[in-house]
Amino acid sequence: MTIKPVADRVLIKTVEAEETTQSGILLAAAAQEKPQIAEVIAVGPGGMVEGVEVGMFLKPGDKVIVGKYTGTQVKVGQDEYTIVRQSDVLAIVE
Repeated sequence: MTIKPVADRVLIKTVEAEETTQSGILLAAAAQEKPQIAEVIAVGPGGMVEGVEVGMFLKPGDKVIVGKYTGTQVKVGQDEYTIVRQSDVLAIVE
């Protein structure tokens, strides 16, 4: 099964959280912060959204920063993805 976003939505996969601190201390799963950096897997075509023309500037492979509790969680097989609106993306990581 494949997921193809519609309108101004973007399919992202979060980058795994760090399991150790910079000083080498191993963190328990509960102590790890929810990652905010994600990789763009697929983007919708854009188009008219709420009466406004939306152009897509993100592309698959981009690394982005999103809000901690943004989007809809989707699980396909063993992989977990999040679907967000392009406007929910806070920044592109270069």
